[in-house]
Amino acid sequence: MLEILEKVNGVLWGTPSLILLVGTGLFLTLLLRGLQFRRLLYAFKLAFSKEQAEDAQAEGDVSNFKALMTALAATIGNGNIAGVATAITLGGPGAIFWMWIVGLLGMATKYAEALLAMKYRVKNSKGEYSGGPMYYIERGLGRKWKWLAVLFALFGAFAALGIGNSVQSNTISDVMTKSFHINDWVTGIVLVVLTALIIFGGIQRISTVAGFFVPIMAFLYIGGSLLIIGIHYDQILPAFQLIFHHAFQPVAAAGGFTGIVVAEAIRNGVSKGIFSNEAGLGTAALIAGNARADHPVKQALVAMTGTFIVTIVVCTMTGLVLLMTGFWDPTGGMISGVAHDPNLEGGALTTAAFGSALGAAGEWIVSLSVIFFGFSTIVGWYMYGEKCFEYLAGLKYITAYRFIYVTATGIGAVASLTTVWAFADMANALMMIPNLIGILFLYKVIVKETQHYFNSKASKEDKRKAS
Repeated sequence: MLEILEKVNGVLWGTPSLILLVGTGLFLTLLLRGLQFRRLLYAFKLAFSKEQAEDAQAEGDVSNFKALMTALAATIGNGNIAGVATAITLGGPGAIFWMWIVGLLGMATKYAEALLAMKYRVKNSKGEYSGGPMYYIERGLGRKWKWLAVLFALFGAFAALGIGNSVQSNTISDVMTKSFHINDWVTGIVLVVLTALIIFGGIQRISTVAGFFVPIMAFLYIGGSLLIIGIHYDQILPAFQLIFHHAFQPVAAAGGFTGIVVAEAIRNGVSKGIFSNEAGLGTAALIAGNARADHPVKQALVAMTGTFIVTIVVCTMTGLVLLMTGFWDPTGGMISGVAHDPNLEGGALTTAAFGSALGAAGEWIVSLSVIFFGFSTIVGWYMYGEKCFEYLAGLKYITAYRFIYVTATGIGAVASLTTVWAFADMANALMMIPNLIGILFLYKVIVKETQHYFNSKASKEDKRKAS
């Protein structure tokens, strides 16, 4: 089974898929005339300014800010710690540059997903809103495309049990065992209880918890990263020079190290960038449809800031720490007077880098971040899974899905999840394809809604000035 899944993933996550993802982001960037750059500051203001307060009377279940926090809770995960380290190990410092590129282009994709989610959302029998790719595929493209919407929802419901749940609880239990010597089954029980308490409280409780957890974990991890960058301030410029140089130049071979070609920097930067920000997978659209906003563009702008935060801020912090401490070096040279293990990879490599600069405190920062990131991902991804399951089976069986989700949390804490990882990767790719088809076919709607919002906004400003 594992061999079959790995072969399927090799095709699904091959060059054609990566070109489709990046190409969609580039197409939307050109179509919207670089909206993600021109309107970035305004987008950040929407989440905190009085315009959000003005939306308090608009229809929706949660505020723009809480919708963003819920999406970030699911998106800011261990991929930002382990994924970046893997990208640099396999692709060299230049991989960070290509992560930036795919992140900046992905902001346009995330914008389009959220806009369509708001445009085509529906209200269920409980009075709550539901949106996402399955709704804008069916309602935007017509019922003849319902089969594609069903496929997205099916794979989304399964992916939530895997990449959003089991693998996260497994990572948490691994950290708890290695860092705090707590048995897997104890961690599993605690996670099951906490997860059940939160998800059975519905979207309001989930969004409230996300609004609490995300700022804490961001402060913890980014704060630690900035402290290390401050300590090694003399390495800031050399680190950026490494990034830009190796984005277009190979990493030379040294000793037993065979070197890294530019193609590997591009491939690893693009693939890990997509996994870190999820732009194009359609996941953020599943929560965007619940936001309170008087126009789809408002929530779309807020949603795209999530990609900026995840890739340009969090991933860059990890990358700079690895480069400035020297832990990206595959030859395993002397770092801060200590020789690091050349076999370290992923999260272990990031932990060692933090430890080299801050000692035990640095290792604790990464360990606690993994726990916070992992648990917030479990909570955030539940919303994704619920929306997909609701589309497939309606509200009648949501309680059953919640029990399945909580059970998967416990199983993940004690199981070996190599096969689950592979299946989750496949489910992610199979979510991506229907979502991108929907976005590309509905590009005229995206442009029309965008023009309508900014034209009406300009008209209001002109009237305000005239009065």
